[in-house]
Amino acid sequence: MHYSNIPRIIGLEAESIPAMHIVAISTLTVLALLLALFLMVRKVVSGGSELPLDCQWIAELSVERYRPMMRLLDERDLEFLRSQPGFTPRMAAKLRAQRCQIFRGYLRGLEADFRRVCTAVKVLMLQSELDRPDLASVLVRHQAAFALGVALVNVRLILYRWGLGGVDVSGLVRTFDAMRLELRSLAPSAAGA
Repeated sequence: MHYSNIPRIIGLEAESIPAMHIVAISTLTVLALLLALFLMVRKVVSGGSELPLDCQWIAELSVERYRPMMRLLDERDLEFLRSQPGFTPRMAAKLRAQRCQIFRGYLRGLEADFRRVCTAVKVLMLQSELDRPDLASVLVRHQAAFALGVALVNVRLILYRWGLGGVDVSGLVRTFDAMRLELRSLAPSAAGA
């Protein structure tokens, strides 16, 4: 097979696509890719500017906002409703779906707060005059534990949605609380600096 036959094989004549069209399409494609790259870099760079590293934010940060999340998927509520006249399996499925949706909102908030706390701890570690390898290892362990915990909770949430098992987020909340307390312990030294 000769390379000169390729345009005829795929149904294109060399003269049917002017060189200007090819150049224009290539230019537009490159420009679109550059624009997408610019927007992605801009999003990553501006992501850190949302860090509310001030004493008020640290003081207001609490695990109390996630207490409802810990009880939201409690099976006792469904058991009670099943005992009521007129309650159907379809109602149970709808309730599970609604609660899963609400739970996912709480989980997104917990993940965002955890990321902010970890970022704040990293910033404070970088600005500190003292090296803290112990804190760095604690940070890495907590981030790994949190990521694994979120993955497990998501799997359990899918199972819960279909009526199989429950979801326990107490480990995630404890990990978040541990990092929150680390941040609070570092914050007074940061406020004095």
